[in-house]
Parts: sequence; C-alpha cells; structure tokens
Amino acid sequence: MTLTSVMKMDRESPHREALKGQMKATELFRLNDTFSLYSHLAQLNSWKHEEEILQKPFQKGRHSKVAHRSLHSNEVDREEARNRRAHLISMNAFERHKKFVGDYILYYGGQMVDFKRSVAKDKTDLDVLRENHRFLWRDEDEEDMTWEKELAKKYYDKLFKEYCIADLSRYKENKFGFRWRTENEVVSGKGQFQCGNKHCEKEEGLKSWEVNFAYVEYGEKRNALVKLRLCPECSFKLNYHHKRKEVKAKPKTEMLLDQNQKPAKAKAKKKKRSSSHSKKHKHKKHRDRSTSSSSSEELQNSDKDSDAGDEPEDQSEGDHWRGPAPAVEEKSREEEFDEYFEDMFL
Repeated sequence: MTLTSVMKMDRESPHREALKGQMKATELFRLNDTFSLYSHLAQLNSWKHEEEILQKPFQKGRHSKVAHRSLHSNEVDREEARNRRAHLISMNAFERHKKFVGDYILYYGGQMVDFKRSVAKDKTDLDVLRENHRFLWRDEDEEDMTWEKELAKKYYDKLFKEYCIADLSRYKENKFGFRWRTENEVVSGKGQFQCGNKHCEKEEGLKSWEVNFAYVEYGEKRNALVKLRLCPECSFKLNYHHKRKEVKAKPKTEMLLDQNQKPAKAKAKKKKRSSSHSKKHKHKKHRDRSTSSSSSEELQNSDKDSDAGDEPEDQSEGDHWRGPAPAVEEKSREEEFDEYFEDMFL
C-alpha cells in the first residue's frame, strides 16, 4: 500500500460512521411509527368494541363512511323540486301558463305568435243581443229557447213599449228605424216630453203619431203599430212621402160621454136580446098549451129568469117581486162636478 491510499482510508472512516448513525436513527423512527400505528389501531378496535357493546338494538348505526355521489345528487334534486313546486304554487294560472310556454319555446324552439289564441269567434253579450233581438216577441218565438234567446228575451222585458225612439236620417228614402225606450230614457223624458227623434231634443210643439211599422226580421215580414211623439220639423220628415195618422188627446167631457155611452149601448143590446127571447118563449107557450104541467112550469121559470136579468126602467109594482133590483151605477164626485161645470159652460 502506498502512502496516498492509507491517507484516503483514514479520511473515509469518519464519514462511514456518520452514515451508520443516520441509518440507525431512521430505523428507530420507523420502529416508533410502526409502534404508534399499531397502538392507534388497537385503540380504535377497543372503541368500536365498546360502541358495539353500548349500542341499543333499536339505535341506528353511525355513518363512518363518506356518502356516495348518487345519494348527494338525489338529495339536491329533491330540494330543487321542492323549491320549484313552491314557486309554481305562488303564481296564478295565467303566470303559470306563460312560464310553461316560455320553457317550451326555450327548450324546443318556436315563436310566441304560434301560441296566441284566435279572437275571431269571440262574442260579447252585446253581440249575442244583436243577433237574437226581436222588435216584438210572440208565443211562436219562445219555442226552442236557447240561452242566447233567453238573454235577448230578458232584455226585451226590461224595455218600455209605450212610445218609440225613431231614426229619421233616411226619411227621403221612406226608410225609418224604430226601437223601444230604455229605463234611463223614460226617466229623462226622452220620447214623451222630448222629441222622439234620437238626434233631436226639442220639447215644444210635440205631436203624437201612429205609424204602421213594416219590417223584415229573420227573413219574415212583420207589422207593428207604434206610437211616437215628434217636434214639427221631425214630423215633417216623418210625413215626407205621405201623411201619417195623428193622435189627439180627447177632452175629459168626451171621455166621460164615451164612458157613459158604452154601458147604455150594452144595456140596449141586452134589452133587445131579452125581448126577442121572451117573445120566442111566449110563442112556445101558446103552441104547447096541451103539454103536461111540468113543461109549462119550466117555461115560466125561464121567463122569470130572463125578465129579472134585463128589465126595463118603467117597471110595475108586480115586476119588482120577480127578482132582485137592477144594479144602479153610482157616479163618483169628480164625474158629478164635471157634469155640473159642463152644463154651466154650455
């Protein structure tokens, strides 16, 4: 061996010793780690054993493992569905419909115009009245009633049918339009104390007219006698082609005379009928004198009944016992005053 090799060996010997010391330390650390790991596992086993001993039969075990991803996603979906349901319940029907339509267009494509409802066939109550309204309802028209006809009939019953409202805009063509008055027009006096032309509101010089209104309704020609009150200018338009019948109010004296004449005429007719009836019975009596007593009694009773029903004013005392006295019509106080003043002014 040379001097240089001996010197190298001397230098390497301390380095080797240091390496050996490090190796021993790492082995000691490893042994300590293994010992601590074993001791920790033993402690865990003892805890599990104690928990199994202390666990009750109805008690559920604790999850010692991490939950699976599918379980997590199911819980999230359930919570999301719960929130969505609460959101839909809070909306009304129209907002819910709009949301569903928007979601459909978002996912499947399309336009909002495709979802708009057609308004062409929609009808209001006014449209139904215009289609089923009649100027005059007859018994024939009330057969096979639908809800549209019932609505029109109910509106017709609310109208006032004493005077008419006229449309005289086409009077030169001899074409007129008439309709009945509504409640508001009756309250305001339109058609009675104001001119009956719908475009006129004059209140002076009104005249009453009767018009035979011929019209076509549902392909059927009909006539109706209507009454309306018009101012002089509108009366000229109404009578542009030919004169209509003017209705004039009768004075009270003429009204009373007509009322008194009617019962007098009725009494005269009854007298004629009773006289002819009594004559017939008398002829029958003369012809049937040879008949039995029972038939003659029946004839006499019938004569008594006919004479008692309609007896003349100049009755004898014996006629009073045939039947009850005729009913005398008593005049009211106003009628007596009217007759008294009428005689004075004449």
